[in-house]
Amino acid sequence: MYYKSISKYFLRLVICFFLICQTACTEKQSLSAAQNLTIAEGFENPIGFYEASPTFSWKLPNMDGVKNQSAYQIVVASNPDLLPNQADLWNSEKQETNQSAWVKYEGEALRSRQKVYWQVKYWNQDKEGSGWSEIQNFELGLLNNKDWKAQWIGLPTKDEGVIGSQNNIIHRPQYLRKAFELSNDVASARLYITAKGVFDVAINGEDVSDDVMPPGYTPYHKRIETITYDVSDLIKSGQNTIGVEVAAGWHSGRLGWIKSYWSDTETPKIICQLEFTMKDGSKEMVVSDSSWKGTTNGPIRLSEIYDGETYDANLEIPQWTTNNFSDKDWQAVKAFSIDDKIRLEPKRHTMVKSKIKIETQEITQRDGSIIFDLKQNMVGVPLVKVPMKKGDTLKTRFAEMLSPDGTFYTDNYRTAQSTNHYIADKDGVVEWMPKFTFHGFRYVELSGYDTSKEPSKDWVTGLVQYSDFEENGTFASSNDKLNQLQSNIVWGLRGNFFDIPTDCPQRDERMGWTGDAQVFGPTSMFNADVYKFWASWMLSVRESQFENGGIPWVVPDVLFNDKVSAGWGDVCTIIPWKIYYRTGDTKILEENFETMKGWVGYHEQVSKDYISSMDGFADWLQPLPANGDNKGDTSHSLIGTAFFARSAKLTAQTAEVLGKTEEFKKYNELYKNIAKAFEAEFFDTNGKVKGVLSTQTSYLLALAFDLLSEDKKENAKKFLLEEINNADDHLRTGFLGTPLLSEVLDETGETNMMYKLLFNETYPSWFYSINQGATTIWERWNSYSKDEGFNPQNMNSLNHYAYGAIGEWMYERIAGISPLEAGYKVIKIAPVLNTNYLTAAAASLQTPYGMVSNSWKISNDQFKMETQIPPNTTAKIMIPKIGTEELVVNDQKLAAIKEIKLLSTSDDFIQIMVQPGTYNFITPYNQKK
Repeated sequence: MYYKSISKYFLRLVICFFLICQTACTEKQSLSAAQNLTIAEGFENPIGFYEASPTFSWKLPNMDGVKNQSAYQIVVASNPDLLPNQADLWNSEKQETNQSAWVKYEGEALRSRQKVYWQVKYWNQDKEGSGWSEIQNFELGLLNNKDWKAQWIGLPTKDEGVIGSQNNIIHRPQYLRKAFELSNDVASARLYITAKGVFDVAINGEDVSDDVMPPGYTPYHKRIETITYDVSDLIKSGQNTIGVEVAAGWHSGRLGWIKSYWSDTETPKIICQLEFTMKDGSKEMVVSDSSWKGTTNGPIRLSEIYDGETYDANLEIPQWTTNNFSDKDWQAVKAFSIDDKIRLEPKRHTMVKSKIKIETQEITQRDGSIIFDLKQNMVGVPLVKVPMKKGDTLKTRFAEMLSPDGTFYTDNYRTAQSTNHYIADKDGVVEWMPKFTFHGFRYVELSGYDTSKEPSKDWVTGLVQYSDFEENGTFASSNDKLNQLQSNIVWGLRGNFFDIPTDCPQRDERMGWTGDAQVFGPTSMFNADVYKFWASWMLSVRESQFENGGIPWVVPDVLFNDKVSAGWGDVCTIIPWKIYYRTGDTKILEENFETMKGWVGYHEQVSKDYISSMDGFADWLQPLPANGDNKGDTSHSLIGTAFFARSAKLTAQTAEVLGKTEEFKKYNELYKNIAKAFEAEFFDTNGKVKGVLSTQTSYLLALAFDLLSEDKKENAKKFLLEEINNADDHLRTGFLGTPLLSEVLDETGETNMMYKLLFNETYPSWFYSINQGATTIWERWNSYSKDEGFNPQNMNSLNHYAYGAIGEWMYERIAGISPLEAGYKVIKIAPVLNTNYLTAAAASLQTPYGMVSNSWKISNDQFKMETQIPPNTTAKIMIPKIGTEELVVNDQKLAAIKEIKLLSTSDDFIQIMVQPGTYNFITPYNQKK
């Protein structure tokens, strides 16, 4: 029996050893783990997350010979110790697919406050498995109103009757505090907080965060965003104190340039909930309620987005957020119940931060003041370090440009005072920055400083503030002015992505104009990681949609005029589709599909026989209009009908992607009917505009939106070129027409004309503003001229991103990187060359699968190009070929590389299909051809 037991035991060992060896042979795990793990729209290990059913994404390492993914496995658990083998929330099991982005969570339902841990592994093209990735996590915020036990609290600042410069009520900033005691040691602490207004919060004398003007800007009557902070390191056993400053912000301040826009605003309030998990496992909570104390007799006397901030250091309240302070003389706050009609939901994108510091480059003195030139138009606040005398007031003014005589040009700020004041409480150097306002400026003027001191550049530093996203791409070329244009585009993006996509950052506006957003959206995604930014704002668009399907001019809607505009409201179809095509994430389409349908329905309401009667802003700010109107010369009806067709087509395409067959048929048929009606109404049998004024934009809309039959398209292209030629080969397009110029000219083979338009030096052109000293994109093509001065119109922003839409063409056609399939699963590399203007260009872009880059250079009759294609994608590459020698790839003849598939060849191009990797191409190039 003993020997038999030994034999059985030995046999089992042999079998186990054989199985282990077999598994190891068939599934090697020597590959590097997946990288850049994110959830939803690109969040990395977020706290206070908004989505209980997220998607998961990761990137394959660009090493170990990994080309493609053949399978993946995701494990999700409530505790990291359970990973990877005991995942209690979800185990996807091994999925045979190359999908590595936007994988939907299909596990157990998640709840508010829950912390979740996850890992992923993948198998490569040879079925070899990787190791498990590092453990990632996300923690949900308070997802529902019922999760809140706190109340809204605040002081009756409206009753104080402080009158602002425009005869509006200004709410004094409030200082609210609560002392509390904890009997046990704290293991972890979370602060859930938001405001009707904007806030700053400290615990035990320490700032909780460096967020700028949280919680942000939403349709407050529908939804207010909440923020979650991990405050475990700030809480201690025993006595603690929390203090919150709250100001009017967007919620309770004046918005808009007309008094009728200003609502009878509600007093600013905060709501917060401190939740503690003790080391013994018990739970405790401190909430905002009537037991809090408050005062408005603090140092921030006034704080308005448009008008600036006034700070009186004589009224500072030392240690008011610590335990060493008595609030016996402070008021009891008023407490208010939560209104269930207003949803409290976790913030969906990143907060505004101070991202960049800009040092003063030059100073000049004039009439008792000193002007600091940062040499870059920016958005944010100045950090001042200035010598002062007790009782004096430092006055800080801002300007985007100086008038020819050296004085401040502030006409374009209109009623926005944009002025800060600081009242000194002692002699010496003051270091200060405003907290609840922001400015658009290049120049800072100081007066009221200690004039006995010699001014120096370090008195003013610009703190550039924008939503906390990182760069997503780069672009550079052999032309300095084109590089400056790229810089201007990026700075326009930074200046106008201040929690929402604003039209301008300096005057009495700073609103989410929908038309500006839809034309610039695609370019923004090349330059910055702004998917979550756009997804969040599109939620506000959905919430702002009128019952009849119309989309307001601005989102959030603070104009309340029930008016719509073609090309503006169409943001609800254009942005979701553009985001989908560049990310591959169908969620953005799923979320916005009903809004798209509603907007198309509104188009139908204002149309007869498919011809639109929708009024609006038309081709806004077209240069040199014959009618002298800011709305340009292009027919409003033509524009409305064209965008009706465009939105119907995008809604059909969205239905198709989402598998909604019947709705695809419905909206595709609608698009076709609109196109037929458009052609019959506005174009004659020769493809020429009829019945309305012929403009560049009228042809661009017809061609870009595919609204003409084939027999008319060629002639329409010729008539478009005639319009351009009649304008001395210059553009005559406004906000709606300009983004279509490059697209249409490129598709019609007129890339040389597009190059000419782009590189024109004279008005109207992109380089014209650069020649006048622009460091951002301007609202008007001629906002300023060295010869004629400033445009006399008071609507004259010098930081307005709409015309920066050309950046899309710079990435896709000059550098040559574009998606052939949604999300860059298949990439197109096809640079368009014109050596009259450029001899080199380079761009890089982070895709859902990793970095794609392309750089090319022409010298000594050779074309050289280096291309990087990320793992888990393929790329179609078109290489210019002018010569008879064979293409050389990575120092080898093309035919010698088995991984490259030759698709076609001609006198002009070689087309190949490649797998992931880095490729160096060399081919002869005769620049004279």
